[in-house]
Formats: sequence, C-alpha cells, structure tokens
Amino acid sequence: MEGKPYTDTNRLLVDLVKQKASLLPLGGTDELTGSHKGYGLATMVEILCAALQNGCFLDQLLGQDDNGKAAPYKLGHFFMAINIDFFTDLDSFKKTTGEICRRLQNSRRFPGKDRIWVAGEKEYEKEKEIRIKGIPIIPNLKKDIEVMQRELNIVPPII
Repeated sequence: MEGKPYTDTNRLLVDLVKQKASLLPLGGTDELTGSHKGYGLATMVEILCAALQNGCFLDQLLGQDDNGKAAPYKLGHFFMAINIDFFTDLDSFKKTTGEICRRLQNSRRFPGKDRIWVAGEKEYEKEKEIRIKGIPIIPNLKKDIEVMQRELNIVPPII
C-alpha cells in the first residue's frame, strides 16, 4: 500500500501474510498522537520476547520459510515479576491503580458503547459468573463426556 494507511480488514489480513502490509504501533503515525511512544513500547516488547530469548521477531513470525512453506518458529514470551514494595508501599500502589482504572472506566465513551473495560475485568466478571453457574459445556462436548462415562462406568458426583 506504499506506506498509506487503509481500513479494509479483509485486505489487511491478506496483505499481512503476503508481507505487503504491517500494523501500526499504538499511537498511529504522528508524534502528536504519541506514535513515538507506541513505537518504543512495541520495540521493547519485541526485544523482550525475541532478542532476550533468541526467538523469532517481526516478519519471522509468519511461520514460513524463505520459500513460503509452512515452518515452525520460535515464538518468545516474556514474563516479569515486580517487587512493588521496592518502589512504593502496596496499599498506595493499590489505591493509585484503582483510581487509574476508575477514571478510565468513567471517561467519555465511544458512541454506541455503554462501558469501558480495563485489563482483566471481563475475565474477572466471567470467573464470578462461572463460580455461580458452573463451567459451561457445549452440547457436543457434553455428549462426548456422557459416552465416556457410560463406557468407563463412571458415575458423576451429584453437586
């Protein structure tokens, strides 16, 4: 696309695989919108997930060799544990983090959206629902489980 942005997602997915397109980092292309910060964050993640552990990076993550054939690739992950007390006391951290989340959730919403979610919130809500209603099992899986129970003469516990 010669460096020009476009919004056709179907075309984007095709062009990504063909290496004719790329995703922009957080902040877009203009420093006024913070592109330099998004670029820096994306680069940091790439270094932590690839360079730090000799993993694949950038266009190597297509899962193809130089001839376009499917090939395994070393996908890197990075996890970090931070001792919060080294920087600030835990109660202060929790208070500030809570305030950040509340302010984000209470900011103006995009038209047609009734809620702003923060990271992990949907999963937390789903966990609460599952603890009350139980783990949902799709009908086909339920049938498979029932067949195995009969074949193995397993009586499920009554809950």
